[in-house]
Amino acid sequence: MRESDAMLKTHALRVEDSGMAEQWGRVRARLQAEVGDVEYRTWLKQVAFNGMNGDEVTVVLPTRFLRDWVNKEYGELITAFWQAENPTIRRVEFRTQAAARAAAPNLAEPASAPVPLNAPAPRAEQAAALDQRFTFETFVVGKPNEFAYACARRVAEAPATAGFNPLFLYGGVGLGKTHLMHAIAWELSTRAARSVRPVTVAYMSAEKFMYRFINALRSQSTLEFKNELRSVDVLMIDDLQFLIGKDNTQEEFFHTFNALVDAGKQIVISADKSPSDLSGLEDRLRTRLGCGMVADLHATTFELRYSILEAKAQRAGVDVPAKVLEFLARKITSNNRELEGALNRLVAHANLFSRPLTMETAHEVLHDVLKAHDRKVSIQEIQRRVAEHFNIRVAEMSSARRARNIARPRQVAMYLAKQLTSKSLPDIGRHFGDRDHTTVMHAVSRVSELIGQDAAFAEDVDLLRRMLET
Repeated sequence: MRESDAMLKTHALRVEDSGMAEQWGRVRARLQAEVGDVEYRTWLKQVAFNGMNGDEVTVVLPTRFLRDWVNKEYGELITAFWQAENPTIRRVEFRTQAAARAAAPNLAEPASAPVPLNAPAPRAEQAAALDQRFTFETFVVGKPNEFAYACARRVAEAPATAGFNPLFLYGGVGLGKTHLMHAIAWELSTRAARSVRPVTVAYMSAEKFMYRFINALRSQSTLEFKNELRSVDVLMIDDLQFLIGKDNTQEEFFHTFNALVDAGKQIVISADKSPSDLSGLEDRLRTRLGCGMVADLHATTFELRYSILEAKAQRAGVDVPAKVLEFLARKITSNNRELEGALNRLVAHANLFSRPLTMETAHEVLHDVLKAHDRKVSIQEIQRRVAEHFNIRVAEMSSARRARNIARPRQVAMYLAKQLTSKSLPDIGRHFGDRDHTTVMHAVSRVSELIGQDAAFAEDVDLLRRMLET
């Protein structure tokens, strides 16, 4: 090959690499938007573009463990995003950096290098891995989450207080657990800025804890790993349920937990279930987790969902009609993330196309989301489910009996009929032995009150709601 031809080929390769790098940048941005900042930083930030050969793209990661995990959990998503950017791509190959260098000895180190295991724990004032949106000021408080909010506030104001260490937050997806954990760290950051001695905080997901522990074992640096975590003032572990079945990691977490509590340091944990319900955890760990303050976040009520939407619209400086907010709050009941995502999508569409935010726009833009939540529930089905749950006859729903073991399930059924159907109060009353609409109003009010007062009763109602919605 002539020298001029070689130079032209080299130039073409550089142009192609530049274009691929730009595509990879857009793929990374989409990944971050799809999975969220915390999950992206934990697993995907260390993925680096390595090159393209024909219709195959290669990306690299620092370890085999991380390569296998990312390939298994995110491989299809990464491939789909690459193909959306470049339809000629047919496959994405995941390799370790060592394997990539062995295949191409002159390959430069990828720009996204792994974070050293023994990097110093972040100080609270740096808040390196925290979402700026998740503060106490932006957390919307209502009856389903007010206790958890108060506990989180207490820990942020006075870490390691007796009775609040550890603080264990639990609840379903998208109910605000991670928001409260970030808010605690931000509050500590603010207070630390006014203090002589900064507070050191280690915040990570349970998956990240597991990854770093395994990496420490493989690199024979477990002592550094132990010293790093046991030197912090506050340890925060999100989604603890991911440690279930990981016996060695549970063992290390147990010893870290004990060392920190014995040293008077604060621990904050979140999970999808209470410690007593996390089957698969060792009994001694479950007991330790439950020895402090356990606070749950219940499923949101209509009032709380409306308040969340209203607050988000105000922060965004967008005027959303009350009817649209009410419509979204009634239709999207699964979790706050989906609720806020629907509002974001609606506002973005209105801004892009300069269209007013109307009910018609909401139906048009969110048709797929609304369809998923549009399962028709009949009052008869509600009565049947509630009767089975409370072990009474369906006929009792329409009877004149006022015994508490009959009246309370009847009130729950009326409450769920109001929440899950579009029937009017008089219509609902007619299905319950031609009762007056004021009786239905009283039932809805009474059940709402009990949900706020009695955690066990709230769980019963939430279980019934989820059974009827699926």
